[in-house]
Amino acid sequence: MNLTLKKLAAGAALALGAVAALAATPIKIGSVLSVTGPAAFLGDPELKTLQLYIEDINKKGGVLGRPLELVHYDDGSDANKANGFAKRLIDDDKVDLLIGGTTTGATMSMVPLVQKAELPFISLAGAVVVIEPVKKWVFKTPHTDRMAAEKVFEDMKKRGLTKVALLSETSGFGQSGKKETEAVAGKYGVTLVASETYGPKDTDISPQLTKIKNVAGVQAVFVFGLGQGPAIVTKNYRQLGISLPLYQSHGVASDDFLKLAGAAAEGVRLPSPAQLIPEKLPANDPQKPLVTAYDKAYKERFKDDVSSFGGYAHDALQIAVHAIKQAGSTDKAKVRDAIEATKGFVATSGTYNLSATDHLGLDLSAFRMLEVKGGNWTLVP
Repeated sequence: MNLTLKKLAAGAALALGAVAALAATPIKIGSVLSVTGPAAFLGDPELKTLQLYIEDINKKGGVLGRPLELVHYDDGSDANKANGFAKRLIDDDKVDLLIGGTTTGATMSMVPLVQKAELPFISLAGAVVVIEPVKKWVFKTPHTDRMAAEKVFEDMKKRGLTKVALLSETSGFGQSGKKETEAVAGKYGVTLVASETYGPKDTDISPQLTKIKNVAGVQAVFVFGLGQGPAIVTKNYRQLGISLPLYQSHGVASDDFLKLAGAAAEGVRLPSPAQLIPEKLPANDPQKPLVTAYDKAYKERFKDDVSSFGGYAHDALQIAVHAIKQAGSTDKAKVRDAIEATKGFVATSGTYNLSATDHLGLDLSAFRMLEVKGGNWTLVP
């Protein structure tokens, strides 16, 4: 072999070696979730879902011939810790993409870091502030608090309920929900005749509910919170003998709410993704195969019920994987652009149509109005 051929052969070998090395290099998915603390209600199923589907994707050959690696930290429902872990994921772990921010507070603590690092970030938090105003590198999968308020008011309007008391949590999610509820009430002919708040760690919310009970003319109560608080509210509501229609936000769209609130949940209505009712969806519903498969896989693996929160993590991961495939690489700018270009993407929470002006991509049709009957979820016609 002459010198030129030897050089070509050596160059080819190096190139093949580089390709092989790249193929073996994991695609790092960073994650900061509230697996413990007050928001564990949400964060635990989110982490389990990411683990379940990353394992499944890897068994099928990974993405672009590379395995996915989940690099996860538990913020303990503490937004300050979320900020520190996001910094670690960016600076030390060198992740390719970030999924997380179980709560709005945690998400917003991470936003400046991902914006500066120019890292694609898909949040699992509910508040509209995550995506409004639009932030170049930040997306989210859960329906917004504004959408939840609008879906609730749509249903109230059908029932002739126009005088409403609002009870909101002092968390980031609850306060954003309060603000958005106040902003859209007039659009649906609703007057907020009372407004009370409670803390996420409160164990008795009877005083606030007693004030609401004594307000003249109130026709319904709307609770905006997440985790265990709304279940406590629901129990206190029944203990006080309040018989007005009770609405919750999508912050409790989980079978855990039914377990925590027990019989007191009977008659409660709330907006929810399709994930809670796979067996009740019509056969021709485009989401039915997906939510049914997720429900089956999660229950088989974890021996536990699914929640819409796990669904948000499922959707974030699938959108991220789809974007990496569309980009043909893990180049952060290309992946970001591919996420923003996602159209007609059917997932557990709805069909996503993102754009440069909409980093969520869901509309009100992605919500189903549910009512608790006989200790289970039913679809409101």
